[in-house]
Amino acid sequence: MQPRILKYILDIESVILEINSVKQRTSNDFNVFQQDILLQRAIERDLEIIGEAVRNLIELQPDISISSAKKIIGLRNIISHAYDSIEPELIWAIIQRDIPVLSAEIEKLKG
Repeated sequence: MQPRILKYILDIESVILEINSVKQRTSNDFNVFQQDILLQRAIERDLEIIGEAVRNLIELQPDISISSAKKIIGLRNIISHAYDSIEPELIWAIIQRDIPVLSAEIEKLKG
């Protein structure tokens, strides 16, 4: 595996750990998350980092196995450029439903 590919994979893994930490901090309770703007912004930033890392991975290895790569990159663009349209419910749904899938895929890529 190329060192740059491994770097992006490890970046994603690190950010997923941060996201899981936020879930623990909120006791996995949306209402707590919704009331804490700093946690919301932290997760948005984490999702931006994941999106950028996935984009870089795709550039380096177009056939890499990340099932929602286009959606991840698209979300990164929305957060970066249309930040005022992001709702906490969307972010919460992503960290509940999509991040666990991405985490499993990253583990497989690490081998």
